[in-house]
Amino acid sequence: MQKDPSFVDTQMKAEPETVKNRIEKLRRTIEYHNHQYYVLDDPEISDAEYDRLFKELIQLEESFPEHDDPDSPTKKIGGPPVPAFYPRTHSIPMYSLDNCFSLDEVASFISRIEKQISGSVPEFWVEPKLDGLAVEVIFEKGRYSAACTRGDGTTGEDVTANIRTVKNLPLRLVETADLPDYLEVRGEVVIPKTKFEELNTFKTQSGQKPFANPRNAAAGSVRQLDPTVTASRPLYFFAYGIGLVRFKNKDTWNRQSRIIEALNIMGIATVPTGRICRNTDELRVFFDELTRLRLDNPFDMDGLVIKVNDLSLQSQLGYTAKAPRWAIALKFPAMQEKTRLINISVQVGRTGVLTPVAQLEPVNVGGVTVSRATLHNEDEIRSKDLKIGDMVLVQRAGDVIPSVVKPLTDERTGRERDFIFPVNCPSCNSPVIRLENEAAWRCLNLSCPARLEQGLIHFAGRKGLDIEGLGKKWVSILVRKGLVCKLTDIFRLQKTDLLSLERMGEKSAQNLLDSIAAGAKKTTLARIINGLGIRHVGEQTSKDLASRFKDLDELAAAEQGQLLTVDGIGPEIASSIINFFRNPENLDLIRDFKILGIWPVNEPALPKDLALKNKKFIFTGSLSRFSRSRAKELVEELGGKVVGSVSRNVDLVVAGDSPGSKLDKAKELNLRIITEDEFLDIVKPSDH
Repeated sequence: MQKDPSFVDTQMKAEPETVKNRIEKLRRTIEYHNHQYYVLDDPEISDAEYDRLFKELIQLEESFPEHDDPDSPTKKIGGPPVPAFYPRTHSIPMYSLDNCFSLDEVASFISRIEKQISGSVPEFWVEPKLDGLAVEVIFEKGRYSAACTRGDGTTGEDVTANIRTVKNLPLRLVETADLPDYLEVRGEVVIPKTKFEELNTFKTQSGQKPFANPRNAAAGSVRQLDPTVTASRPLYFFAYGIGLVRFKNKDTWNRQSRIIEALNIMGIATVPTGRICRNTDELRVFFDELTRLRLDNPFDMDGLVIKVNDLSLQSQLGYTAKAPRWAIALKFPAMQEKTRLINISVQVGRTGVLTPVAQLEPVNVGGVTVSRATLHNEDEIRSKDLKIGDMVLVQRAGDVIPSVVKPLTDERTGRERDFIFPVNCPSCNSPVIRLENEAAWRCLNLSCPARLEQGLIHFAGRKGLDIEGLGKKWVSILVRKGLVCKLTDIFRLQKTDLLSLERMGEKSAQNLLDSIAAGAKKTTLARIINGLGIRHVGEQTSKDLASRFKDLDELAAAEQGQLLTVDGIGPEIASSIINFFRNPENLDLIRDFKILGIWPVNEPALPKDLALKNKKFIFTGSLSRFSRSRAKELVEELGGKVVGSVSRNVDLVVAGDSPGSKLDKAKELNLRIITEDEFLDIVKPSDH
């Protein structure tokens, strides 16, 4: 901004202390009016008056840089572009929520809780579920310090510079009696629906691609490399909870409702209209109320979140691998719109299942343009009496997944036609079969390009061998070019093979080969089992199998009785595993792993009863002998569990190099703290 010369000359004559006082007063005044406008929606001054104050503060700060403050409201206009977003690990995992779609399911959720906490009658904190980007904002001694996205729940992207620009987020908290020394606030970054429409109109008029919905707009705005772009977007932050907290004095936050109250007092906007509900009747009233008001709400919301209010009960209930047991999201009934079913295509998945997909005339359903929807299988098409050319009713289940509800038979003209399910695979032309008691048609050709492509994407993915750089694009190219005809072919790729591909240079080829070699070297038995894509066998079941069987040969030879002794495996999963290894081509694949030397072995070093059974571990600081994920696997293999937050329930705290705040908390609670070497002595892994 260009300075007003007369303004600068006048101020330069002022006493330094007077200038400093004026700057501080302006900052406090602007912060107050920001809170009135963005948080309380109750402005007390005109936009022109606010702009005058803001301009004065900018000119003073430019004229007297010795009074610069990173927490000044002028910093919300954004700084210089950042080169990239760096990973940032959460102190406590940011779990996702389990979903339900009816009040009957909520009643079952409450019943499960009451059984686990017999003798207690829980009350619940209930609030709207805003549809935005989940982020964590960190304050140290009341000042904004950092921010990161949720990411995979363990590690997110550092977006400190961008979140600083969010209009309703204070950079300094209001001083209160229980203001923490360190506070991680979790919430949702959202864009008002009206501002989203304005933003999309601007992008369209500028020749840019519009955002699909407000959530995508919020996520895209936060992930801008140039913070000034983020600052120009109408972003809001609403808190719904906390991560790690360290208090100056005694912790008084013993209820979810108390947390929300405290955050509000400190100046942090929380999800609006939250309330305490004591039973399903009160939940039903609130749910019906929000359902009626959802379209009038200024922000997109797709349901409500129900949380046990008492934090001690939350701690007692704990977590599954993915979500808290003390919270659940109740989704709104799906929004529905009418459109035409243009055609039905068939996709082939990694297990060979042929899935029909509806090709629709694009239609806006609850703010999202829908042009495709899965039809699941042939029986669904028949039971719904769908015909190509029908006008159909389309909905988004949970406001997310598009589906075809039914045809509008009254609008048929006679030109509609039946869909004939293919008798040959659309990818490899092999005959397809429908197994007894199954609704799905399958291609059994293991060399089918579509099966191989999807299987390799899964095999190389994060939960498989985690091969960096081998994404969908390159997998598709390698399969189409015939360079990969089975999973293990990726380990036989040569640089000359890769250099023959378009847009693959010398450095890129070497990087990919190095990543494949690293993936092979670091893999575990659990990762290979998961990567094979055995039907009904996911990440957790793969870990359970890897803790029971020595190697792939032992697993392949396992009988049903042996498999049923593994936790979580029933007759259906056991049969699926047995059938997989009965297939001669799959056994050839297993032999190929051994020939290639990709053969992780699990050598149990402990008695059968598992020495760490029910023991809870927490890690802080960096480990030098192995990765954090490998350390977690070692604990789980021996029956233990790795948790994210420090509490009295933790049995062992493993402190690596440069431990963080978790160590201080562990010392306060007098928990047992061990070194990495002591941890190594406990687990005695075969690969250290």
